[in-house]
Amino acid sequence: MVGLFDDDAPRPATQHVLGQDLSTLSLHELSERIALLRAEIERLEAARSAKEASRAQADAVFRS
Repeated sequence: MVGLFDDDAPRPATQHVLGQDLSTLSLHELSERIALLRAEIERLEAARSAKEASRAQADAVFRS
């Protein structure tokens, strides 16, 4: 149940938009965004590594 005050309402998920105005964010919010972006970079790098490994396997099959 949503309370009478905005503080009681669930917070929307943090989302970062490239080029977004950062001047309105608090230090805590900036730290949250940095952590979020670092986690996303790690996820992207893992996906890239998996694709590189898959491509290397395919190349090895076709070179045989």
